Amino acid sequence: MLKKLTSMFKSSEAPKKNQAQAKSNPKPSGSSTKPKVQPTRIGELGEHKINIQLDQLPKGCKYLSDLLVTNPKSRTGYSQIDHVVITPQGLFVIETKNYNGEIKGTREDKSWTVSNRFKMYNPFMQNYGHIQAIKSYLSDYQGSRYISLVSFTMRCRFSVDPELRKIQSDELIVYDVELSEYIQRKMNRIQAEKADMVLTDSDIQKIYQALSDANITDPKIRAEHVEKAGSVGKKKRVTR
Repeated sequence: MLKKLTSMFKSSEAPKKNQAQAKSNPKPSGSSTKPKVQPTRIGELGEHKINIQLDQLPKGCKYLSDLLVTNPKSRTGYSQIDHVVITPQGLFVIETKNYNGEIKGTREDKSWTVSNRFKMYNPFMQNYGHIQAIKSYLSDYQGSRYISLVSFTMRCRFSVDPELRKIQSDELIVYDVELSEYIQRKMNRIQAEKADMVLTDSDIQKIYQALSDANITDPKIRAEHVEKAGSVGKKKRVTR
């Protein structure tokens, strides 16, 4: 009888013990259980990261993103500029790239390579066209400082002209995570030189408004530009 009561007592305690162990050893909620954030279009997450960087710039700076302006010298008739940052020390015209691999090229090379797998048009030559398109809308600011900045994601590594990484250059290649740092450093460098026209708050607002007014927002025109740009890119690859 005593053995029977003892066995009943042990069996009733077992579930409680198992429950206590379950509470004291909860299942880990590691990052693998979290859903991955996926971009809804190519490069969208990258552009979002750039905007976060630009939001960190000093008060008084203004920027525009995804600017589409008329450019008769372009093969499509338009120039699409990823970002323009307007600061007291000048304008930073930014071209963003979303590649994975080793980026090779110099200022003079018409084409750069990505891990020797394929070629792309020299982004600084591309950005030069963007700067000229922007300047055509800013007749009062032709003498301002224009800095060409090309940003790549951290999935890349640079094998480029070392001068393109030095802050004294007006053509800079950077990783997206260091974009705001490079802009701030370049602003400080220009300010220390005391050789260029400083843009006032009124100038910055005037430039911002002029570029905003020039920006084409019509979805149909933008779609046509993307289609033409894609056709031009395919033709270049075929004839290369």
